[in-house]
Amino acid sequence: VSGRDEVGLRAQAGRLREHLIGRPEAEPVDVGYSLVTARAALEHRAAVVGASREELLAGLQLLAEGAVGGSQVVRRGRTAFVFTGQGAQRVGMGGELYAAFPVFAGAFDAVCAGLDPLLPRALGGVIAGGEGLDETGFTQPALFAVEVALFRLLESWGVRPDVVAGHSIGEVAAAHVAGVLSLEDACVLVAARAGLMQGLPAGGAMVAVEAGEEEVRALLPGGGLVGLAAVNGPGAVVVSGAEAAVEEVVRVLRSRGRRTRRLSVSHAFHSPLMDPMLEEFGRVAEGLDYRPPRIAVVSAVTGELADEQTLASAGYWVRHVREPVRFADAVRALENDGVTTLLELGPDAVLTAMADAAVRNTDAVVAVPALRARQPESRTLLNALGRLFTRGIAVDWQAFYDGTGARRIDLPTYAFRRDRYWL
Repeated sequence: VSGRDEVGLRAQAGRLREHLIGRPEAEPVDVGYSLVTARAALEHRAAVVGASREELLAGLQLLAEGAVGGSQVVRRGRTAFVFTGQGAQRVGMGGELYAAFPVFAGAFDAVCAGLDPLLPRALGGVIAGGEGLDETGFTQPALFAVEVALFRLLESWGVRPDVVAGHSIGEVAAAHVAGVLSLEDACVLVAARAGLMQGLPAGGAMVAVEAGEEEVRALLPGGGLVGLAAVNGPGAVVVSGAEAAVEEVVRVLRSRGRRTRRLSVSHAFHSPLMDPMLEEFGRVAEGLDYRPPRIAVVSAVTGELADEQTLASAGYWVRHVREPVRFADAVRALENDGVTTLLELGPDAVLTAMADAAVRNTDAVVAVPALRARQPESRTLLNALGRLFTRGIAVDWQAFYDGTGARRIDLPTYAFRRDRYWL
């Protein structure tokens, strides 16, 4: 629903609701299709998502009464897709989308077809059943598969980013959809990365601390036992390495009143404990074919827009395993590039809060999660799609409704505002 201003939009929502109450035979799918294909999309927009006619009518009433957030004014800016990293995985992730959307299912199956010969067991069964999903050897391929399928589904609806970025393994998904790596080569890189990490001796620790990068760096001991794994925000850093060395850093921070949280991981990623795998991983990366990106990529290794030579270097992907994830810098680079909407592609809203904390102008830049843990996947994704549309991002609604049997029906004309002036 849209209007020239907030008052007009509310009036339009109320008018539509009254029209539909008097026409119980109107199918919701036909109403939605007619609204987005036969009506101008004006500057003030809102979207109502529901699983039944009653729920949709209730949503229109709340919108008409101003009892919900109301409309969003279209923002002219660039769009970024950011891909979630390890830790967001959950049993059954993507299953609801797989059942609901053939495009998602086809893309997911294509990724699994590329990964399964490289893994000890079929990836789909691991995700559905959960056994082994938290093992790095499966976690990273599973996230890659779900995130690529999410991208392909949104792409089929005409939603395309101007720039992409990712957190750790998420950056491999970003590089693939940007065209840097074919699906075959991306699967090889992901499987090798995950398998070699899994094969390292278990141990080490990763702890998220509420402190700035400079404060934490000053506490890091020499000897190559501990380092920074991630800089996720101005006061959000992850320390990673040998357990005793990490605990000593954490002890000092706690004594200063800093909050800390130990991460549940099998290995100390992005730390010196990764060094034994780097040479072999480099040989795998050397054997891949890198292509110029079709979509701009912001690197979370450098925190800057990556050029073609950087992304086409096997050495870059080795650094990507070992060096800190500079996600906060990547978000600021996106903001500096004119991005006003960040859509997080992953099974949970992990990067959304980090991005909100990292951006300088929270009024101009909004982060939206495509999925959230413990919430219905289709509803969450459609809410995200509606929110993107209200911010002015193009959606191919014809493609969205393709195959649903939706048809155009008569709907009320625009609720024009009229003021009468008496002599």
